Amino acid sequence: MFYHIKELQYNAKPSQPDPVYAKKLQEILGGQFGEMTVMMQYLFQGWNCRGEQKYRDMLLDIGTEEIAHVEMIATMIAQLLDGAPAKDVDEAAKDPIIESVLGGMNPQHMIVSGLGATPTDSVGYPWNSRYTISSGNLLADFRANLNAESQGRLQVVRLYESTTDPGVRDMLSFLIARDTMHQNQWMAAIEELEQNQKAIVPSTFPQEKEKQEVSYSFMNFSKGEESANGRWAKGSSYDGQGNFEYISNPEAMGQVPILNASPPYVHGTPVPRKTPPDANNATYKNE
Repeated sequence: MFYHIKELQYNAKPSQPDPVYAKKLQEILGGQFGEMTVMMQYLFQGWNCRGEQKYRDMLLDIGTEEIAHVEMIATMIAQLLDGAPAKDVDEAAKDPIIESVLGGMNPQHMIVSGLGATPTDSVGYPWNSRYTISSGNLLADFRANLNAESQGRLQVVRLYESTTDPGVRDMLSFLIARDTMHQNQWMAAIEELEQNQKAIVPSTFPQEKEKQEVSYSFMNFSKGEESANGRWAKGSSYDGQGNFEYISNPEAMGQVPILNASPPYVHGTPVPRKTPPDANNATYKNE
């Protein structure tokens, strides 16, 4: 069950309208790493959680907080659009950089939402549930959550640097601080899970079923060998189950792929019909 109170989690009061910045702020609302994404990601992970109850409770705690962040940013966008007359848009568009890069105010803020926020990113692309991850494997999900919070905090910091409005910066500083906590939260949860299971996801798959000859081989598939100097190229593996090795010139280990001609009803490219290879011969014979 959810309930709503009228007060925001934190203040969302710009000092003055700024329709161009409102367009930028849409990114951390409805973008790939915006608040709508983490809100839905954490809530679905929580609702689907079959692990310990403390993880379900934690996920629903943070997912519900993210609803509050969506509300704060939507409120901020609406106020940045307050009293934004057409002449302000025209003035913004006089700057050639703004005109070429931003194009001024998002017209959908006027036409579609009536000077309100929309569930879209900064270029108007609709929010997409495919941005979210809820796999049922908590370690895999928590690592995805850490990435989402890292990217989200990066974007909020960039937005902080691109405004001088003290009210906007005040709200963003709060969101940045919460992202600091959330990154720490996911790192702590990941560490806790790794203490109780293998670090490789999924930990329940028997390692003897994988091709263990290449389980810890870093293969150099580009020009130069600078990558040989990384932690991933030598020493014990992170999971403690092997040792890294560096392969400078990896060789192909598979067959040359030769596909059968398509049947006539597909109407593909006509080629001479070939007979399938025998078990010991990788080439086809023309009939």
